Amino acid sequence: MDGKTWKERTALLAELLETMQFSERAGAALEHEAGFAWWCAQCERIREQNRTVFLIGNGASASMASHFAADLCKNARIHTEVFTDLAQLTAIANDIGYDEVFSVPLTFHMQPGDMLVAISSSGRSPNVLKGVAAARKMGGIVVTLSAMDAENPLRRSGDLNSYVRAGDYGMAETAHAAILHHWMDAMHLR
Repeated sequence: MDGKTWKERTALLAELLETMQFSERAGAALEHEAGFAWWCAQCERIREQNRTVFLIGNGASASMASHFAADLCKNARIHTEVFTDLAQLTAIANDIGYDEVFSVPLTFHMQPGDMLVAISSSGRSPNVLKGVAAARKMGGIVVTLSAMDAENPLRRSGDLNSYVRAGDYGMAETAHAAILHHWMDAMHLR
């Protein structure tokens, strides 16, 4: 453990969430409410046009992708997709390479106007970065969530980028979960 008390850790989490940064693709900063409003407006359009929101990540980020895909479908009535089928995942990883486990299915499934939500604490996962590149190529809208190194490549890869300056995975993942829950709660009310 890092020796922090519960109170110290919750104070750090609150600070990380308050200082979370949204930016657009060109790098311009957005206020929190403006970032969430843009994200929700895109999702409303996706719902109205019967499009799809894809969510990707590794490890805990994959769990969050699956969790929020279910919530988005159930609570916001939006079609979602995650790539968690074990046979598909292992076939692509074994036959093509693990760095292609998201880009290959996105190439087959994503349509222009769909959205990809890419979650990576480090912002450096090759498979997530290749998934973002595939989504862009297919005409998708990309939203990213990253942390740790401020210069991580994912942080500047989306149409909307959320960055948390967390220095460890636990804080990054907890902050990402809070951000995703706020997005979900806002969509549930629309």
